Amino acid sequence: MAAAPAATGNGHRLPRWATTLLLAVAAAALVAALSQLPAWRLTEAKLYDIVSTVLPPVPDRPGVIVVAIDEPSLAEIGRQWPWPRDLHARLVERLRAAGATAIGVDLVFAEPSTPEADAALAAAMGKDVVLAAELTTIETPQAVQTIVVEPLATLTAAGAVPGIASVFLDGDGTLRRMPPFADSFAARLLATAGGEVDSEPPAVPEGALIQYFGPPRTYPTVSYYQALDPVAFLPPDTFAGSAVIIGHSLQTAPELGTAAADVFETAFTATTGRLSAGAEVQATIFDNLRHRLYVVPAPAWAPWAALAAAAALALTLSVGLVSWRTAGWVALSVLAMLVGSWALLRFGRLWLPPIAPALALVAATTARAGLDFAEERRLRRRIAAAFGHYLAPALVDRLARDPAALKLGGERRTLTTLFCDVRGFTAIAEALKEEPERLTALVNRLLDPLSEAVLEEGGTIDKFIGDCVMAFWNAPLAEPRHAERAVRAGLAMIDAVARLNRAVAAETAPGLPAPALAVGVGINTGDCVVGNFGSKRRFDYSALGDAVNLASRLEGLSTLYRVPLLIGPDTAAAVAGVFCVIELDRVVVKGRSDSITVFTALAEPAAAESLSAHAAMLAAYRRRDWDGALRSAAAAAVGLEPLDGYYAMLTERIQGYRRSPPSPEWTGSFTATEK
Repeated sequence: MAAAPAATGNGHRLPRWATTLLLAVAAAALVAALSQLPAWRLTEAKLYDIVSTVLPPVPDRPGVIVVAIDEPSLAEIGRQWPWPRDLHARLVERLRAAGATAIGVDLVFAEPSTPEADAALAAAMGKDVVLAAELTTIETPQAVQTIVVEPLATLTAAGAVPGIASVFLDGDGTLRRMPPFADSFAARLLATAGGEVDSEPPAVPEGALIQYFGPPRTYPTVSYYQALDPVAFLPPDTFAGSAVIIGHSLQTAPELGTAAADVFETAFTATTGRLSAGAEVQATIFDNLRHRLYVVPAPAWAPWAALAAAAALALTLSVGLVSWRTAGWVALSVLAMLVGSWALLRFGRLWLPPIAPALALVAATTARAGLDFAEERRLRRRIAAAFGHYLAPALVDRLARDPAALKLGGERRTLTTLFCDVRGFTAIAEALKEEPERLTALVNRLLDPLSEAVLEEGGTIDKFIGDCVMAFWNAPLAEPRHAERAVRAGLAMIDAVARLNRAVAAETAPGLPAPALAVGVGINTGDCVVGNFGSKRRFDYSALGDAVNLASRLEGLSTLYRVPLLIGPDTAAAVAGVFCVIELDRVVVKGRSDSITVFTALAEPAAAESLSAHAAMLAAYRRRDWDGALRSAAAAAVGLEPLDGYYAMLTERIQGYRRSPPSPEWTGSFTATEK
């Protein structure tokens, strides 16, 4: 059942599509506001780490070989750090002789050392060497000054090219951004390796992200001491045609002080728990520049377009009733956003974070589902309020759990209908006309147990008509044993009235007459139309049809036959195996042209002899054998005490017929003289 439209302040209700659109727009606006928070940006950065490491694009051949100042080199060289610069000069010369196309030294030689060592390093310099420079920030109360710490002038004068090796970390300490300098260390090294030392380094878009290719030591790495003697320690042509970066690659060695800090968290740190050396990071930046593999953030309009698309998708998915199928489509859509973001990064080198559109989609559909749930709860409360007065609580609960079981409007259904009326109520009301409060209390005390008898048997109370109760079974919920339960309710009503009479008699003051209550119950089974009937402003859930009218007629005839319960032929056939069903007469009721057989039902079985005598009485009566009918009635009454009033009525009828015989057209009905 679809949820109802949402109410507006003036009492009107918006169409479902309008409320869903408002929810989608509100969700997108909320996510757009949240996306401006630093924590959100950090979350997107963490997601980039994950997405960028899934099947990353790896160059066919690494562009750089790392010469690592590592723990084995410290042990083999056996000198205290910092090593003398003539040692670095010898390494540069060996690498050049081994065929390296460009040599990057990721060490800052900003201060002079010994004259001999500095002279040796300067002599080894050339246009194929790139030396690290760094940015230093000096904060004073007056200003914040950033200066570039350059290598010694003697080294650059000898042909070495300076490149800024400084990098900038994100707020979580992870290195993700490409250096924003045109003269960065990796850019200078790339230009040098290409033979264009004096050319302008390639420009990098603002905010470009580093594409990492693997965890630490992904790049080919040799130890410093091995590179000093490549003939002895390395395969031939290890450095031929390659660029080389010399730098720290230490996982331990805290004694090196600042050297140990030349390691960085990268996109792979979250999965490996390891840090990458600065030299390897520079090698990664080198290949990012060489192959244009860095990732560019999507244009500023793209996230807004993605949010709008997510809002439109949310509207499409939840404009109908939200269900588990909707949740499945939402999950698939979120997965598609993740895959699409990865594909855009992997093949388009663009980063469009999927968090915002995915969250907007989930938030909008969840809000719609919440509204639907609230509407369903309101619908259940309305059902409970509408049916709680005339349905058993268990049936109300079933309807509330499954509103689809209630078909609004009319429907054709086989029902068992019950009418129960208080006998002699006019006389009782006349006797208590001076005590209206007592009369009201008495009526309420009577209607309460009558209502309980219906509800206990799962019936639906249609209405109270003064002192009359109308109820039916098998609607709005199906009840296979509707005839049996209706008869059981009718018998319970009769017992309830007997108990009430005893209670009223006990409460009545001595010497005062106690009101004697009695009821007549008529029950009939047949096809009816059941549903909501009335006007647009007021209606009732009720049943209409000939079978309902017959039940009402049977209730009226119960007075004539002097039995408290009268049932129709279809009801009698349905309950014959449960109760003691006794035929009373064939009668033509008002409004019908054909005769029907009427019955009564007893809760307890009767003796076979009494039932046989009763059948013999009916046969004798219908063939005008008055003496035989009276003898059989006397025999039947011995075991059928509840029918004493009926047999007394029979005696009166026969005495009347003896004085005035019935017409030749008489059909044998007890009601002949009433027509």
